[in-house]
This record gives sequence, structure tokens and C-alpha cells, in this order.
Amino acid sequence: MRKILVTGIGGFIGFHVSKLLANDKNLEVYGIDVLNDYYDPELKKNRLLHLGFDAAGIESDAEIQSATLPIRFKKINLADKAALLEVFESFQPDGVVHLAAQAGVRYSLTHPEVYMESNMTAFLNMLEACRFHAIQHLVYASSSSVYGLNGEIPFSVKKGTNHPVSLYAATKKSNELMAHCYSHLYQIPTTGLRFFTVYGPWGRPDMALFLFTKAILEGKAIDVYNHGKMRRDFTYIDDIVQGIYSVLMKPAAPSSEFNPLRPKPDASSAPYRVLNIGHSKPVELMDFVHEIERQLGKKAELNLMPLQPGDVLTSYADVTELVNEYGYRPSTSIEVGVERFIRWYRDYYKV
Repeated sequence: MRKILVTGIGGFIGFHVSKLLANDKNLEVYGIDVLNDYYDPELKKNRLLHLGFDAAGIESDAEIQSATLPIRFKKINLADKAALLEVFESFQPDGVVHLAAQAGVRYSLTHPEVYMESNMTAFLNMLEACRFHAIQHLVYASSSSVYGLNGEIPFSVKKGTNHPVSLYAATKKSNELMAHCYSHLYQIPTTGLRFFTVYGPWGRPDMALFLFTKAILEGKAIDVYNHGKMRRDFTYIDDIVQGIYSVLMKPAAPSSEFNPLRPKPDASSAPYRVLNIGHSKPVELMDFVHEIERQLGKKAELNLMPLQPGDVLTSYADVTELVNEYGYRPSTSIEVGVERFIRWYRDYYKV
């Protein structure tokens, strides 16, 4: 693969993935994003500026070239199938990293219609585009939230994901099912990556680390749900993007272990797979808060809250398949990851 299309390039993970891919001298990258206002559009634009795009071009609807990296960018809405097909026709990608989506568990409780367009219609359009352009590998973002009410810890791709507890999770589960159909019908190699609580520099403002850091520095209380009695498999952004890169370069293939009489969730006769990418060392939420306090040198004021609808008590990734297939395991500790985020935050916001 030489040409890689990245969707959601203005987003947290898409920005970092594009930067990593563009530093591979054998690759060309084309990024697309609608740059919506779910969170601060200026942060998204600044990510693109950091990639070498000029401000006027970012605001336009024209295709633009980075001044510093082999990346092109165009602002489009993936729900617009014709616009997406135009990009495929002009760029002729070999592989796709599909990261564009409407994120957020709690937001899906109040804005369900947004998830239908961004996570369902857009994903269908992507599958159709891949179908007609002989894509060698489609890697797309799923989520640890698909495990829902599954209480078998750690979460394994060998186990079921039939009980989601938010519409966001349901759309991600639906993406996995849709991808399987296209892998089966049209032999498109697809890999879904179930990300576990991604954090790091240039992160999303609606995520815990960003919210907690901002509030503590401003002397405001932080909302700690379920009275802090939750565990999250915090996974540093560099570990995520390295995992994406490794998976992208080895397209999914049919599994020799698939048995139609006893089908298993982790095997298929189609070139299809799903994988967990997580640190595999869940951290108590209060321990995470204490690490932020330590790095900031400032105590947090806690607003203890009940468990919120759509939340799960524990996320914990079993990454056996990632290790066995790719020899890769996320390894960045929260001490290192939180320190890097706070250093970026203080520099970006000058605080």
C-alpha cells in the first residue's frame, strides 16, 4: 500500500495517525474531515495547522496540500456520498483508516440523530466507496463500549458484544456487522479496532483527562462519577497510532478456525477481523485523578456523582490477538502519559 486515506484528520486520533503515516517516506496521505463543532473547532483547526496546512485553505472547500508533509486535505461531509466518491476517484487510495465518527457516550443520549448520520450513513458510504475501488484494507474505529453489559473481564474479542448500553456503542457494533457483510460479499479486507479510553496531547476536551486538568487549574470542582469506583484501561495516544499502523500494513484474511456449525465472534470465512487496542492495565479512576494532581502539584475539589446512564464500571482489554498477530502491545504508563499531556496542555493554553 502506498496511498492512505484518513478520515477524521482534524480529530484527536486522526491527527496523530496522519502525522505518523506522513513520516513514512513510502506513503502518501489524504485526509478528510467535516470539522464540526461537537467540541472546540479551533482545536481541530490548530491540529491541521500543526500538520502544515494554511488557515485560509482549511476554511475553504478546496483540496489543499501541507507545506511540510506529504498530506493533502479536503473538508467534506462523509454523509455526502458523491463528495466521498470524488475523493476516491482523484486520490485512488490503496488503504483507508476510517476514524471519523460522532464520539461520546453521554452525547448519544441527547443527540441520537447525529449518530445515525455520522456513524451509520457515513460508514455505509465508506464501505460502498471501498467496494468500488478495490481497497486493499479498510481499518476503522470501533470502541470498547461495544462490550456493554458483558461482565467477563478482561474484555476479549472471543466473547459476545450483544448488550450495548448506549446508542454510541450500538452504532459501533453496527459498524462491525456492516463491515463483515462487505468483507463477505465483496472480499474487502476490513479490521475494526476497539479502542480503550484513549488520552494524550491534542486530546478531546470532553474526555476525563482534559476536563480534570482544566478544572483543577481553574480551581473548579471535577465531576467524579460512581463516586470514583470505576476502572478504565487508559491507553496513550502513541500506543494507539502505532497499533493502527501495524494493523494497516497487514490486511485481514479469512480465518482457518472458522466453523459455520459453531461460529465464534473472533473468526470468519471472510477477510474480516476485530481487535482490542488497550493498555491492558485498568486504573482506578481515583488513582488517575491522584496522578493528575501529582503532575499539576495541585489538589482537586471532588464532586462525587452517581453512575451515569450509558457508562460501564470497568474497561479492561485482552490484547492477546494483537500481540500474537502483530507482536505489538501498548506499554505507556499513566505516569508518563499524563505528564506528556499536561506538558502539552500548559504549552498550548499558556497556563
